Amino acid sequence: MTTVALTIAGSDSGGGAGIQADLKTFQELNVFGTSAITAVTAQNTLGVHGVYALETDAVTSQIRSVMDDFNVNAIKTGMLFSSNIIEAIAGTLKTYPSSLLVIDPVMIAKGGASLLLNEAVIALKSTLLPLATCITPNIPEAEVLTGMTIITDADILKAAQKILDMGAHSVVMKGGHLNNSSTADDLFLSTTGEQFILRSKRIHTKDTHGTGCTFSAAITAHLAHGRTLTEAVTEAKYFIQAALMDGLSIGNGNGPTNHWAYNQSSDFVREDVLVIE
Repeated sequence: MTTVALTIAGSDSGGGAGIQADLKTFQELNVFGTSAITAVTAQNTLGVHGVYALETDAVTSQIRSVMDDFNVNAIKTGMLFSSNIIEAIAGTLKTYPSSLLVIDPVMIAKGGASLLLNEAVIALKSTLLPLATCITPNIPEAEVLTGMTIITDADILKAAQKILDMGAHSVVMKGGHLNNSSTADDLFLSTTGEQFILRSKRIHTKDTHGTGCTFSAAITAHLAHGRTLTEAVTEAKYFIQAALMDGLSIGNGNGPTNHWAYNQSSDFVREDVLVIE
């Protein structure tokens, strides 16, 4: 039977992030990708040049059209932009409780443009986050969600627990923004008490556009295939590590990650990622 996943996110005209990155990731991981677009962005590797949000009815109509016809195994959200859109999505997804939900709490684009209105953070925390099977904030996003300043390992663990207390079943605290020149450490924590760190060699590259979208989409794809959260998160780390190791070198700014590297790069070795329990 064909595995199906849904991404609810913004469109990136440059193809490196958003809906485009999600669908490419789904395809590489043998998942049939469907989509509901929340906003259209005029965007390239140099930055975001325009954001055009859709009406809430347009967003929810897309979701219902997909969910009413396909057996959707897992869903991910990305750029949601406004509280109205978030609340409408949450209300709609509550009527389809069987699908697993991965939330990538997209707030700021790589070039610094805001992709989530300030008033939308409250809606994200109160209506959508409690539905999450897994949420994947980077450090700046986790600071916004928790109101904390996150610097140390103890801060990361405390913030992760705070996010679980908001209702999410599990969280991956992505460590790429921390000032660590040699490794990128991601903390996984779940309400069952499972905890581990995924440590990867830090790749010094400009080709990082869409990293968060791609990582969360890979988790979604593996969950859709029936893998456990531990398996899905670990395999997603392998996927994004490969995508960063084998850059495409296109565009004049922060280039996109390489979505086909996981399946095609002979340079990628799984030993570059350590699981530390």
